[in-house]
Formats: sequence, structure tokens, C-alpha cells
Amino acid sequence: MLLEARGLGLDAGDRRLCTGLDLAMGSGETWAILGANGSGKTTLLHALAGLRAPDRGSVLLEGRDLRSLRPRAVARRRGLLLQDPEPGLAADVMQTVLTGRHPHLRAWGWETAADYRIAAAALAAMDLGAFAARPLATLSGGERRRVEIAALLAQDPPLCLLDEPTNHLDLRHQMQVLGLFAARSRRPGHLTVMVLHDVNLATRFCSHGLLLTEGGYRQGRLDEILDTAVLEQIYGCSFRLAGSAGDRMFVPA
Repeated sequence: MLLEARGLGLDAGDRRLCTGLDLAMGSGETWAILGANGSGKTTLLHALAGLRAPDRGSVLLEGRDLRSLRPRAVARRRGLLLQDPEPGLAADVMQTVLTGRHPHLRAWGWETAADYRIAAAALAAMDLGAFAARPLATLSGGERRRVEIAALLAQDPPLCLLDEPTNHLDLRHQMQVLGLFAARSRRPGHLTVMVLHDVNLATRFCSHGLLLTEGGYRQGRLDEILDTAVLEQIYGCSFRLAGSAGDRMFVPA
């Protein structure tokens, strides 16, 4: 397994977000984490990334406890897209995307021509090839989001953890980004886990799901665990199922 949780427990103040969570996420899979606001999706993703220590249990990356691994080694294997990153230093687009190459550089080393080629390819994948010299501050919210995703692509980790990757993106780029990561996950040794709010994007692009329900969770293949009843339990509103068996859509009633 690429990523595992064993008896994972997470608290927020006096609230227990999850208790005794066991997860096994493997190569070739794309996981969606679905849940209502405040259910702990981001907290869980941060714990899986190693940014937050579990209150109970452990998280394993390729069979090793995350807490035992050096940060540089983790950064070469795991990439994280934050929901709303903190503003960084003034930089242009290429400089920002090149930060994704830092885990692969030698100590005190500079980027090579190969690193620039990788960063340029990542920008092209996000339709930003002409933006390399643009100051980051001149970009729209959606363009900045695609720069952040390009930096993750330049990092090229086998495991990608994405917190609401469609934030600020128009419909075309939502399809482009999610399709890219779904295809990436099908490569041997790769896995993507993403927090999403749109249930139908999850069913379209993800093979597996972790559904955070009140007081518990469901996990497994999305086509086996997702139905109107569990969605009503998660979100507290009624749903109806539309479309055919091969193209299901869940619509709030």
C-alpha cells in the first residue's frame, strides 16, 4: 500500500473527528474524501500528509510511519495542494513552479536546465506556458490556482493529496485538472487523494471514496458505497438519482 492509516484518531478541541480509522490506499487508485462542512476533511488530509500529528494511531507512507521519515524524503514521495495557500514572497510564475523541484535538488544546489524543462512542461499542462515571466500578483485567482497545481506537477511525487483542487477554477479547467490527476493515478506506483465538495465530480473522476458521516465513515469503491441515502446522511438534504447506470448524477431534491 502507498498510504495507510491504522487506528487513526483525530480531535478538534473537545470534538472527535474520527476514531479508529483504518485505511489502505494503493497504486492505481483515485480517492475522494467527501463530507459536510466541519466534518474534518482538511484535518484528515493534513494528518495523511504528515502536517498534523495523529491524536491516536499512525499514518504509514509505503509501509513506514510518517513520523520516522525525513522531511526531504517525504517531499520526494508525497505532494500536497493546500485549500488556500498562504501568500508567498513576490515572485514570477516560473520561480513559483520551480519550488516544486526543491526536494530533488542537492543541498545548496541550484535548478538545472532539466528542472526548468520539467517546470515548463508543468506550466504547459496547465495552459500557462506564456505566463512564465508574469509576476504572480498579476494573476487571477484561477490562474494562481493553476500555478500551484503546476508546482505540484513539477514536484512529480507518486502520492498527491489535494484539498479542494477545483477552487477558483472554471468548468473547463476543473475537467482538465481532475482528468489529469485521474490519469496520473493510473500510472503504476501512483495514487491521488482529493477532498471534493462536488459529489458528481467525485463519481466521474474517482475510483474510491471515504465518506465522513455523522459519527462514522464509509469507505470503498464509490460505485458500491455511494447512494442517495448516504448522501442525505452526510449533507442533511434530500437527493435523487439521475442518469443511466454508467453515468449517474446525484441531484439535490
